[in-house]
Amino acid sequence: MSSILLILFSAIFFSGIILRTKSITSGRKGPGVLQPIKDVIRLFKKGAIYSETTSIVFRIAPVIYFSTVLMACLVIPFGSYKGIVSFDGDFIFFAYILALGKFFSIISAMDTGSSFEGMGASREALYSMFAEPAFFILIGSFALLTGHTSFYNIFSTLHLGSSITYTLGGLAAFVLLMITMVENSRLPVDDPKTHLELTMIHEVMILDNSGFDLGLILTAGYLKFAMFGAIIADFFIGGLTLVPAAALFILIQILFATVIGMIESFMARFRMSHNPQFILALSSVSFLIFLGVLLVLEKFV
Repeated sequence: MSSILLILFSAIFFSGIILRTKSITSGRKGPGVLQPIKDVIRLFKKGAIYSETTSIVFRIAPVIYFSTVLMACLVIPFGSYKGIVSFDGDFIFFAYILALGKFFSIISAMDTGSSFEGMGASREALYSMFAEPAFFILIGSFALLTGHTSFYNIFSTLHLGSSITYTLGGLAAFVLLMITMVENSRLPVDDPKTHLELTMIHEVMILDNSGFDLGLILTAGYLKFAMFGAIIADFFIGGLTLVPAAALFILIQILFATVIGMIESFMARFRMSHNPQFILALSSVSFLIFLGVLLVLEKFV
């Protein structure tokens, strides 16, 4: 229960911290930390408008997308405290419940009949497919290191006590950071503020969503940021008691959001043709983590 409450709390401020970081680095006053949440609340008060060309798929997709992200959050543990949903192999469930939500968001975009939205859906599917091996190699490596296959047992058993394990933890944080950028279609893979449809990915997929439905989609994005931040925090919380663990959790979430804000302030978007190469390179970093785990376990002959 502690995990989902902290994730929900972090999601309220996460995107606002990113915006404030980008505003400060560019010398602007910018919006307040709570502005993204205020925008979502305003959208929740509005009704949704549906095109005559769309079917029931377009209407239910935002709810399913939001529900799958919320369900994935329930799997994440908090240090020595289990997630609400916890079982052996739950990291596989975590990945594919997110894939289910992504599937519905993709077919929802295609359901509109728009060539632009279909183009964005195609790109989102491709990039998610390339990011999937990096996640499974990463979590599978730590499952091998700890001898467990659930998030809770992996993180409660994992102890970073040597230079090699701290290096592995740092590389894991980097891979998860980049996976977060890919999953949320942020720089350097995509620019959420662009208005050129030919280079848009996620934003072009939701052009026809409005009102309450758009609010659900944006809220799901904020939750995904905090959710991946929670996974990164779990690598370093270890067996701390509740209060120190919660303080470290919030500190890591703030640092995570600040780093994302800095990346989006000082990095340009990659050329579209370079995105697959960049995302596939994350699998190479995950493979380095796998080799490091074999080194720690003395499995090299």
